[in-house]
Amino acid sequence: MLNIQHIHHVAILTDNYELSKQFYTEVLGFEIIAEVYREERQSYKLDLSVNGVYQIELFSFPEFRERASFPEAKGLRHLAFAVKDVDAAYAYLKSKNVDVQEVRIDEFTGKRFLFFYDPNGQPLEFYEI
Repeated sequence: MLNIQHIHHVAILTDNYELSKQFYTEVLGFEIIAEVYREERQSYKLDLSVNGVYQIELFSFPEFRERASFPEAKGLRHLAFAVKDVDAAYAYLKSKNVDVQEVRIDEFTGKRFLFFYDPNGQPLEFYEI
């Protein structure tokens, strides 16, 4: 058995590093752990802390490819973050001019959630706990 302990990080590729850095740090409030520029790749790597528990790696690469189709392309469909109050999260995102969908209810759990998008169109979700 592999004895996997937990998810270590989620990696996101951006075509606009500065805009994405601002979104994840200033809008979502994630803390910067480390930031490096890798000259040989002409690429930034930004490690972000999500509530001191989880980590997101934000990458920039000059030669990225768009997803084949959206949103049903194979791979990461969306990334979900737990929040205590989805209505407050909705209002906050709207105040920051983030493209956010209306609050929905999970038909199986009865929990409330909403989808929004980062500056690259990556689908993100707030799920009420």
